[in-house]
Amino acid sequence: MIQTWTYTIVGITFLLYIGVAIWSRAGSTKEFYVAGGGVHPVLNGMATAADWMSAASFLSMAGLISFMGFDGSQYLMGWTGGYVLLALLLAPYLRKFGKFTVPDFIGERYYSHTARIVAVVCALFVSFTYVVGQMKGVGVAFSRFLNMPFEVGVIVGVAIVFFYAVLGGMKGITYTQVAQYCVLIFAFTVPAVFISIQMVDHPIPQIGMGADLPDGTALLAKLNQLSIDLGFHEYTSPDKPRIDLFCVTAALMLGTAGLPHVIVRFFTVPKVRDARISAGWALLFIAILYTTAPAVAVFARTNLINTVDQVEYANIPSWFKSWETTGLLAFEDKNGDGHIQYYNDQNPSFIQEVAEPNGWKGSELTIDRDIMVLANPEIANLPAWVIALVVAGGLAAALSTAAGLLLVISTSISHDLLKKWLRTDITERRELLTARISIAVAVIIAGYAGYNPPDYVAAIVAFAFGLAAASFFPALILGIFDKRMNMPGAVSGMVIGLIFTASYIIYFKFGGGVGHPEQYLWNISPEGIGTIGMLTNLIVAIVVSRLTAPPPLEVQELVEDIRVPRGAGKPSAH
Repeated sequence: MIQTWTYTIVGITFLLYIGVAIWSRAGSTKEFYVAGGGVHPVLNGMATAADWMSAASFLSMAGLISFMGFDGSQYLMGWTGGYVLLALLLAPYLRKFGKFTVPDFIGERYYSHTARIVAVVCALFVSFTYVVGQMKGVGVAFSRFLNMPFEVGVIVGVAIVFFYAVLGGMKGITYTQVAQYCVLIFAFTVPAVFISIQMVDHPIPQIGMGADLPDGTALLAKLNQLSIDLGFHEYTSPDKPRIDLFCVTAALMLGTAGLPHVIVRFFTVPKVRDARISAGWALLFIAILYTTAPAVAVFARTNLINTVDQVEYANIPSWFKSWETTGLLAFEDKNGDGHIQYYNDQNPSFIQEVAEPNGWKGSELTIDRDIMVLANPEIANLPAWVIALVVAGGLAAALSTAAGLLLVISTSISHDLLKKWLRTDITERRELLTARISIAVAVIIAGYAGYNPPDYVAAIVAFAFGLAAASFFPALILGIFDKRMNMPGAVSGMVIGLIFTASYIIYFKFGGGVGHPEQYLWNISPEGIGTIGMLTNLIVAIVVSRLTAPPPLEVQELVEDIRVPRGAGKPSAH
């Protein structure tokens, strides 16, 4: 029954996306890059929300919070605060500047092909890292609910993105993302409302999370006690070093403000004023999901513990065995008693006082955090159509962001490298063809990388945000607010910030530092190192710019102009 509903709902949504892409296909480079610059602010707000709320927001964030508790709030605060930063400090000014892409702004602002090329490298680095996370999200959804191997699910997702991104460009992606926002927000909130009513008899999940269970116990107090009973830290208390919480939050916040695929959305509206309005609408649309996610996390974690801990495996619910077939959920009977023991087997005092006296030989449950949102409706025994709806929403979130990222990759190659540097005389038709070929190649590479992702979705995305913070953010913010910032300063900062941050991430995720958190610099994890990379970039950029020649006078005047609203200083009409 679940599979029938899933095929039906996912099939309908995919047909909708393809139909919208055909209807809104791009016929010019302006339509391909910025949807012709004529998107209504409310629609652009919905498209921006869909573009920004990726598989990390839909699938992984609530899963992270459900396992990390208080510490998971860093993702919630970082991504939300970052969007506010982007809307206030960057979007309107970049829109007034009037260029298609972030490398375009950096190339013009820093009057150099070198600056443009460095920005293109940064954009490709960040976008590819980010898109790998989306492909994993697609594979997770397909592997469970459409009875496909994880790898086949990735291929199907690649094919869908390939079709509407190559055909429609930004115009097709924009209107497809409007449809995807409607699907993903409905899919995220409906199950949350169902479960909130089921658990605490309250229809608003944000309030239900803090309400009382039928026995009079507060839901959060119950979850705190369940966590302590299993050797985990209290759900509502911090467990990570405060410096790392701060740095991860800051990296996500600053990285959001430097993400090229979000910034380009503000070029698709007619006027600077519309960029501000669409930013406000996007924040409202984003807030609907982001205020619901902590409630989903609490419901999912409580239901999971109550459903599986100390349950005899022979009597385990059907949803458990269905997820086992994907390899994303596993039970290993380490002590041979046929029951599932789920606890924190890294807690020495719990092992000594509880596990060993009971003959437990290690936690027997392995859970991929990315499955929690998708599995939550099944754990709660919700109707099959609700479960199918969540699958469609997860796919919408992953595909919408993947499309935006792939467009950034293609425009970086066709517009910023080819049109602005290598082949300045290229015709519009050939530029459009190059952009489509670039997307096709990028889709294939991203799909291949999605086969073997280095971590859970939100962590992969956090790396992308850290890289964006360490490379783009200082160049953008100084380019707008510091007339003295010049090309040597900006380029030096971007290169050093990117190399430092990427090296740290690679060392602790793939190199000799794997499994050695005691080696972290100042207790800062790879997810948070982008904050230090950003500060390094900022200091290097300012110092180098002050030791070298100032930018040309026309560039300084340009910086003044983009900060002043049109018409400012003119006499008012009487």
